[in-house]
Amino acid sequence: MSNGAATLEAARPVSEAGRLAAAGTRTGFSPSRMFAVMRKELRSYFAFPLVYIVAGVFTLFAGLRAWSDLNFFETMAFARDIIQNYWQLLFSDIRQVLWLTLPFITMRSFAEERKLGTIELLYTYPIRDGEILGGKFLAAVVIFLMMLSFTLLYPVYVYWIHEFPLFPLLAGYTGLLLIGGAFLAFGVFVSSLCESQVVAGVATLVGLLLMWVLNWNEAAFQSGWLDALRAFSMFDEFDTFAKGVIDIDHVTYFLFFIVFFLFLTLRSMEARKWTGRR
Repeated sequence: MSNGAATLEAARPVSEAGRLAAAGTRTGFSPSRMFAVMRKELRSYFAFPLVYIVAGVFTLFAGLRAWSDLNFFETMAFARDIIQNYWQLLFSDIRQVLWLTLPFITMRSFAEERKLGTIELLYTYPIRDGEILGGKFLAAVVIFLMMLSFTLLYPVYVYWIHEFPLFPLLAGYTGLLLIGGAFLAFGVFVSSLCESQVVAGVATLVGLLLMWVLNWNEAAFQSGWLDALRAFSMFDEFDTFAKGVIDIDHVTYFLFFIVFFLFLTLRSMEARKWTGRR
């Protein structure tokens, strides 16, 4: 709490004219204020060991999946179709590891600040809700990109062994960026509803799991309302990217999913203000 409060206090204009000028700029969205929130969030992330633990767990399990998948396909000899099948399996595995780890990045976005009381301090500054949300979401995206960058060692190593077409790799990473952003948007929304970061993390995991299992054994469970719910399952939407294809419909789906849950988070923030809850 002291770190976040000190950071914000240092950013407060020291003169009355500065305070009035800052308050006057609140009428419009300011990227500079949003990036200030993002920098504050990143300092908070790296001030505690959680982000290092999550990044380490992600790197460990993603690396194990990459090694086991490569060891499996290596026995079949390298060829273009074998490489494509390897990427499809690996990207699907990395997707699962992201599902297990990213909720522990977003769980503190609002829940932890609410628990420590720093959210009240944040709302006293001339910052719009959209700027707060944008800063928190972008900070989580930066952590996600840092984690995902570790996996670039896998294709570099495989390319050193055997050259392969690069577009399927680009398609797979595009899919990982989109589904990771969707996980983060959903996690931030859940965190805005919770008072405890542990509850927020578990609820995000369970919510994403439900979106996944909706497509299990579709032939055994056929009904109108289940078909409607399956439209929200993002896991099947990712499969096209894992196969090396960038489909504009699936790109649009993920972008809509991200915007939709960020919009719900804004509504959640506004609702807490109107009800007197932070």
